Amino acid sequence: MNVQIKRIYHSTNREHNEKRILVDRVWPRGISKEDANLDEWLRDVAPSPELRKWFHHDPEKFELFKEEYKKELDNEEQKAHALQKLKDYAKQGNLVLLYGAKDEEHNHARVIKELLT
Repeated sequence: MNVQIKRIYHSTNREHNEKRILVDRVWPRGISKEDANLDEWLRDVAPSPELRKWFHHDPEKFELFKEEYKKELDNEEQKAHALQKLKDYAKQGNLVLLYGAKDEEHNHARVIKELLT
């Protein structure tokens, strides 16, 4: 099982035998659906708008954000279902989680990867 996270702006080319999933709630600006080269867009796995706005990619809030986001993934049926779908994809082969955030260290895709590996 190989799970990678990549910023969608840096990665629009598909590598051999990988499943590319966008895990953001909002479509990334400036990327066409064709250029994104996705297999699926799983909006439901993204953090709630309230949590995302509170976090605002502040590195000092990241640990608390991770805790709250994991609670959302555990307690909200749609999020739990989407996370299970990602787990199933990860078992099948190479999985690439795509996100749009500028901060490559403090983002929800990292949390998802942590839960999948």
